[in-house]
Amino acid sequence: MGTKIRKQVYIEREQDALLKQMARDTGMSESQIIREAINRHARELDQHERRLRAWANTQAFITKRIAGQPEQVADDKDGRTWRREDLYE
Repeated sequence: MGTKIRKQVYIEREQDALLKQMARDTGMSESQIIREAINRHARELDQHERRLRAWANTQAFITKRIAGQPEQVADDKDGRTWRREDLYE
């Protein structure tokens, strides 16, 4: 990692106790634990955004598929509006 920038933050007493315990348990500095937590949080946010985009794409695909499907076939006893053959087009 490059040059470090000093930051001053306020945390709750319980968070301070937890941070100190984590530092003792892992042998890492409190600062390193905080830096890793920031990186982990950034990755999780990125994954969340990618999942939201993927879901939006899936919804758009489903909507287009539904709009392009033929009307329900009269002899379709289980209520489907698609035919098995449609899956192979």
